[in-house]
Amino acid sequence: MEIEFKFCIPPGRLKAVEAALKRGAVVRTRLQARYFDTADQRLAAHGMVLRLRKEGPRWVQTVKAAGDNALHRLEHNVDLGAAGAAPQIDPQRHQGTPVGDRLAKLLADGGGAPLVERQSTDIVRLTRDVRVAGPDGAVVEMALDVGKVVAHAGTPGQRESPVCELELELKRGDVQGLVSLARRWSQQHGLWFSTVSKAERGARLLAAQETVEAVKAEAPRFSAQHPDGRGIQQAVVASCLAQMLPNASEIAAGSADEEQIHQLRIGIRRLRTALRELAGLDTASDLFDAANWEPPLVDAFRALGALRDREQVVKLAQPRLSEAGAPDLDPLAGDDTAAHTPSPGDVVRAPAFQNVLVSLIGFTAAKPAEASSESAPIDADAALRLLRAHLQHLHKQVRRDGKRFESLDTESQHRVRKRLKRLRYLAEFVAPLFDEKEDGGTASRYLKALRPAQDALGEFNDEAVALALYREAAARDARAWFAVGWFSARHADGARACRKALEKIGDAQRFWKKS
Repeated sequence: MEIEFKFCIPPGRLKAVEAALKRGAVVRTRLQARYFDTADQRLAAHGMVLRLRKEGPRWVQTVKAAGDNALHRLEHNVDLGAAGAAPQIDPQRHQGTPVGDRLAKLLADGGGAPLVERQSTDIVRLTRDVRVAGPDGAVVEMALDVGKVVAHAGTPGQRESPVCELELELKRGDVQGLVSLARRWSQQHGLWFSTVSKAERGARLLAAQETVEAVKAEAPRFSAQHPDGRGIQQAVVASCLAQMLPNASEIAAGSADEEQIHQLRIGIRRLRTALRELAGLDTASDLFDAANWEPPLVDAFRALGALRDREQVVKLAQPRLSEAGAPDLDPLAGDDTAAHTPSPGDVVRAPAFQNVLVSLIGFTAAKPAEASSESAPIDADAALRLLRAHLQHLHKQVRRDGKRFESLDTESQHRVRKRLKRLRYLAEFVAPLFDEKEDGGTASRYLKALRPAQDALGEFNDEAVALALYREAAARDARAWFAVGWFSARHADGARACRKALEKIGDAQRFWKKS
């Protein structure tokens, strides 16, 4: 299993990256690869890559598949020797390896459909081994790849995509040495983490696909039936990153897709909940560095939402105001927020944000915690007790604030909504940890019971944002006062609806409570 980082290089930084790499002994190799899949792209759909690559004079057949986190990749290579013509692709060459067996099953389940060449690459690679200073003496292979991916080669429909990226692969030693080197190079050269493989670039060319679908949240995958505190932290952070990284990768590369931005913000919010609520689950190390990770995440979350939130509120509010007879008005006309707001790409490519991503990825790949004379990992039972306490505390806070919601000030009401989100996300994270006999399906029912309150508080918050926005607009255009009055009149009813919805949460059966 390989552990690596891959970064995209801004065109203006390529010469500096190459010069820095050449400060040590480098090896130059031309890599010409052919990628294979079934006609219905069965391998690509399951995150698997099968290729033949000419590395200098030698041919190598490789199969790759996703591992259990953002750094891990299953990979098996077969050296086919130095032959003139390209050899035939043969999946049997990987038989008996974990990734090879996965490949064989995938092809068999697909009815044994033949493999066809889908795309190709032509890359010049510069490699250099770097020993990272530290007690572990980690050795990392750095590979600078410059070239292109080609689809429909030799036809009128030929399409190409440039490649300019830096890969860092851990050859031996601890993953923290790899993380340290990745952080240093990404900061010095303005690199950004990318999840897009060369094979995926080719697949997009074949499909003439400009924008990919946004990645949404999925439940954590726990590697053990009863994970300890560190295991829980790593699985939950990995779940958050599985949503964040693909969306961040697309945005950093220039996408302005609203749903990708939205899903990245959800991922950041989920991660911030994890950092806050899971901080006490591992006392054996300081790898879970929530205090330093949090500020750049907050900055990115706010910057990504500064303009989008206002635009979304207007989209929702305008039709309702029109029905109520409001005069035509664009409340964002004359608003200079956009002029002072960085682009989504700038936000994601910011060194502080990229630094946090690299550190978080490294945390998910860290070795299991070891006991010491001063501290020890929190075991599974202790971790569940702590999680029960956190869930119970949030549940009680939401119930308490729900009863008095109408009397709270605006900022306190907003905190209730954020607390409800934390309760929901934490419940989603840890629900799989509770025994089925103990759970009995109550986790899904509990989460379902939260939805009416989430919806009510979401609408209430949107109207509060709209009210503030139209008040700003009223200073520029008197027609905005209609909307100010309309939303002000609805405020009391909205607060009452929130209070009633929050009170009903108290009736929900708590899945973490022992029977």
